[in-house]
Amino acid sequence: MSLFKNRPLGRSVLSVPEICLGTMTFGEQTDEADAHAQLDYALAHGINFLDTAEMYAVPARAETCGASESIVGRWLKRQVREKIIVATKVAGPSRNLDWIRGGPLAIDRANIRAAVEGSLQRLQTDYIDLYQLHWPERNQPMFGQWQYEPDKERDCTPIRAQLEALAELVGEGKLRHVAVSNEHPWGIMEFTRLADEFGLPRIVSTQNAYSLLNRTYETALAETCHRQQVGLLAYSPLAFGHLSGKYLDNPTAAGRLTQWPNFGQRYAKPNVAPAVAAYAELARSHGLTPTQLALGFVRSRWFVASTIIGASSLAQLKETLPATLTPMHADLLAAIDAIHLRYTNPAP
Repeated sequence: MSLFKNRPLGRSVLSVPEICLGTMTFGEQTDEADAHAQLDYALAHGINFLDTAEMYAVPARAETCGASESIVGRWLKRQVREKIIVATKVAGPSRNLDWIRGGPLAIDRANIRAAVEGSLQRLQTDYIDLYQLHWPERNQPMFGQWQYEPDKERDCTPIRAQLEALAELVGEGKLRHVAVSNEHPWGIMEFTRLADEFGLPRIVSTQNAYSLLNRTYETALAETCHRQQVGLLAYSPLAFGHLSGKYLDNPTAAGRLTQWPNFGQRYAKPNVAPAVAAYAELARSHGLTPTQLALGFVRSRWFVASTIIGASSLAQLKETLPATLTPMHADLLAAIDAIHLRYTNPAP
């Protein structure tokens, strides 16, 4: 029997485990044998929800683009398909991913359809359970940016047109549910308003960063998503490994941030290190590891439908998956909030 509960996703009939296995290391840090071992381990513990994207592995490069989906697909082929919940994403524009459909220049009908067909082929499946727009096409602050800049406005595909393109693919049975990622309140409102007004597929979730270092979701997005019945799939709960505490004593510890120094710029801000140190000290004072504190906290939030955890190895997954079950009592949560008020969102 699984120790993990299932939670509804938006207004859909889809019920997902409170933990989701992220796969963005597959094909870069993680070879296929270890990746399949992770998938087997997760499934054996009741985690039948996995998240990938057409652009993975990361850091994104032409040589590994699509590798994560392909690795998952070869595993998925051996499973009972209807028992696995597969989420993937279409890449958006303006990220210098020239090897994906020449840019891509837009999240329009042609790009969405081409991306879906490519993902279906790599995943070796006839349908995708949850299809997400990886990031908005329009101008908005994301991936470490923290201010909206109106002078950077640009032409983009209308949200209604994006929903209409997704509706075609839902109608064809290639997509079960649709969602967004890295969204802001205005986008959530527009996607849900237009879906309701024009009878188009309603987004069921948004996949956004959420951790002890980035609680920006808790204000406007938490209210918006609650009222509009859109679930949160929380990614980076360990803040690219920072919240494991491994970089505190050894800044050159093995990990993505040391292997690719320019990766994860949102964690290069000045208050990240002191905040991490404070959370690590708090964890240890309560007999916990920093990883247990960070993952237990995210899983405990009322608005988190599922916490996405990824691992570079099976050994790492065997540490992090049980850590998500760490209970959070009132005194501990109060102490976390006290640190948060001292170092508020150091890595937005």
